[in-house]
Amino acid sequence: QVQLVESGGGLVQTGGSLRLSCAASGRTVSTYLMGWFRQAPGKGREFVATISWSGGSTLYADSVKDRFTISKDDDKPTLHLQMNSLKPEDSAVYYCGAKTSYFAGRYSRPADFNFWGQGTQVTVSS
Repeated sequence: QVQLVESGGGLVQTGGSLRLSCAASGRTVSTYLMGWFRQAPGKGREFVATISWSGGSTLYADSVKDRFTISKDDDKPTLHLQMNSLKPEDSAVYYCGAKTSYFAGRYSRPADFNFWGQGTQVTVSS
């Protein structure tokens, strides 16, 4: 029903910045909850941030608040994650996820999201 493709990952030094993007297929995203998650080797998939497409309400993990900003482009449609003041512990594969038919509530569990992109690698050197 929906295809998600991430881009923008790469190598960056501690304190640097990256901007991730997630292109969503179709134009049926008006009721979606969109989010970014990350997964390091040997770890589970970790919540980073979400945004409701219709209302623009955002939610951030404590580990990234005040450093990362999630945003959306209604015309593409595309999801973005601006990552500033990066730390080595931010290194992970970052995934874009979508929860379809979203109307209300706060969701931060990977199991709540039913569509995923392929992921993009972010590596922060110390």
